Amino acid sequence: MFKIAVVCVSDRSSKGERKDLSGPLITEELKDIAKTTEYVCVPDEQSVIEKELIRLCQTDISAVLTTGGTGFAPRDVTPEATVAVAEKNAPGIAEAMRAKSLAFTDKAMLSRAASVIRNNVLIINLPGSPKAVKECLSVIKDVLPHAFELLKGKVADCGRPFEV
Repeated sequence: MFKIAVVCVSDRSSKGERKDLSGPLITEELKDIAKTTEYVCVPDEQSVIEKELIRLCQTDISAVLTTGGTGFAPRDVTPEATVAVAEKNAPGIAEAMRAKSLAFTDKAMLSRAASVIRNNVLIINLPGSPKAVKECLSVIKDVLPHAFELLKGKVADCGRPFEV
């Protein structure tokens, strides 16, 4: 069982004005592969998001999954905060979620979600909508355990066999 943290990025949810439905959904959808050890809700402030991501990546977890703040709205800064704290880029995860989500809605092309690595912890931005979170997690869930093991140095060879 892997350990993850969930970060809800929402001005209204951080003030208690709106219940976050996506954060708990992340925990529920990943419960068979990961245990959520921490859940926090922060406002759409880049410096606050960055500090929280840095703090969480210093704990004993495999991933931080954020929800919210990935669109075009003026206060949507989750991808900027995520990229600012990155040590390595991991674009394939966000690209796969966007590509698959286009089958559900044309609005998927408006996602600016990022996926990166810091301190061998995977940080993945998910949308704020519960429906979109569920769709995106269905795309990446099966590959997450392998990604976590790679980051922890537990996999030496992961390529498929090649025959000439």
